[in-house]
Amino acid sequence: MNPPLPKPRLLIARAVFPEVIQRLEACFEVDSNQADTVLDATQLAGRLGDKQALLSTAGDVIDEALLARCPSLRICANLAVGFGNLDLAAMSARGIVATHTPGVLTETTADFGFALLMATARRLGEGERCVREGQWTKWSVDFMAGQDIHGSTLGILGMGRIGQGVARRGAHGFGMRVIYHSRTRLSPADEAALPARFVGMDELLREADHLVLTLAHSAATHHLIDARALARMKPGATLVNIARGGVVDEAALVEALRSGGIAAAGLDVFEHEPAVHPGLLSLPNVVLTPHMASASRATRLRMAHLAADNLIGFFETGRALTPVPAPALSAPA
Repeated sequence: MNPPLPKPRLLIARAVFPEVIQRLEACFEVDSNQADTVLDATQLAGRLGDKQALLSTAGDVIDEALLARCPSLRICANLAVGFGNLDLAAMSARGIVATHTPGVLTETTADFGFALLMATARRLGEGERCVREGQWTKWSVDFMAGQDIHGSTLGILGMGRIGQGVARRGAHGFGMRVIYHSRTRLSPADEAALPARFVGMDELLREADHLVLTLAHSAATHHLIDARALARMKPGATLVNIARGGVVDEAALVEALRSGGIAAAGLDVFEHEPAVHPGLLSLPNVVLTPHMASASRATRLRMAHLAADNLIGFFETGRALTPVPAPALSAPA
């Protein structure tokens, strides 16, 4: 009788749910960072060097320098729908499969995106601080007056699954007119079902009362919302970012918020997170949250199980369930 084949070795880069680790331990020799220490590049390479598989998070940078030190790596399962932390070209050149977790977080993230829109437009953060700090002393006609949501124009930049989820909430729940710009236009049937109207970038910026960012971050979209773009928005407009921090030039955003170029911003993501631009921290007309749009326990558990499915499927059948789509290798957006 032949001895059993050795299990492939897996590094779980950050803490995950115990039930997911239990699943993976049945198939892999697991090294799990349950202490949830943020591993720097040297630490990550040291623990990954002899592994065939990695369960990574959006905060783990998987680049050529790291890959050169990890010659055994065959698959990286990213616990995120985005994959901006992965050097896809370098991985492809080495024959390393990249996977992500699309779909399972769509509705939860869209819920949060709309909640952040409402908090931003209606000044919930300012109002909450006002009460806590004892500054609420009387009612007045313009006290904490924000921007209406119902019947206004919702602009969405990036009309993927999450963008469509936000659009449905705006159109069907609040009677908003929805306009959008995206690399790929929806079918006429999908536009009618939302409903939403495709427009150019200039019209999107000019007409949106509330602009929500749900596009991927790439070299092509880095600082897409810069000083010029912000200057084209309505003075009373709000900006909400649930995409990736690098899509927005944060220094330009600070200036637009200070000058009244736009009314307010709601940000769940930041270019150098967990660090936040100090100018944003001092502004009253910004709602700041710690990259928590998909943070319901049920959704995060589904994401972790999908990442596990990708790892198990790859080694059992040679096929991952949700690989990063091939077009992303040449034209991410």
